[in-house]
Amino acid sequence: MDDLISEKEQIEQLRSWWSEYGGYVIGGLGLGIALLAGLNYYTNSKLEAQLEASVLYESLTQHVVSGSLEAAETVADDLGTNYAATSYAPQAQFAMARLYMDKNRDQDAADALNGIIASEADEELKFVARARLARVYLYQNKAQEVVDMLEGQQSEAFGPVYQELLGDAYHALGRIEDAQAAYQGVMLNPRSGELVDQQLIQWKALDLPEASATDEVVEEAVVQEPTSEDTVEATEAEETE
Repeated sequence: MDDLISEKEQIEQLRSWWSEYGGYVIGGLGLGIALLAGLNYYTNSKLEAQLEASVLYESLTQHVVSGSLEAAETVADDLGTNYAATSYAPQAQFAMARLYMDKNRDQDAADALNGIIASEADEELKFVARARLARVYLYQNKAQEVVDMLEGQQSEAFGPVYQELLGDAYHALGRIEDAQAAYQGVMLNPRSGELVDQQLIQWKALDLPEASATDEVVEEAVVQEPTSEDTVEATEAEETE
């Protein structure tokens, strides 16, 4: 008898609990199902976007190889506008930079690479973009832009590449000691063999002029202020005339 009463009490407690909290349970289940459905939709739409972008990128590479600039620009614009969140958007910018350089449109190539750096692309891709942009700047004789962009950039993977580019920029700017230090840093880096041509770096270092000779050239190029004696002599000459 006691067992029967206890069972009835449990049923009544369950009914009471359900009447008070059952709506929350049903609402929570409904919200969970909605979230799951939304997640599945997002995942499927993202995968679909990746597949569509992949097809576009494949056509872009074909246009780049064939040198079809206008067709390539159309596809690249489509990828950048409608598939900016995919991994193919920055890859398209890399491809366009290469094509622009082939077409002697180096400023367009620089703009494409700057677009990657300013975007929300992965940091690894931005490191690559900086290295390629530095080479474009050196081609444009913009060595100071290379220094401004790469100085202070820390990258274990791209360190030797950045140091070589900085060495080239320092050399172009006449900062011979800085160039020498940059090239030595490349040669002392244990990862250099994987990333750069060490023999080429050695030749670049050997090709540097002597720092002392450079200083003499700089001193000769400095315009000397006229002394007071020179000023007096020039004045007297003018009065004589």
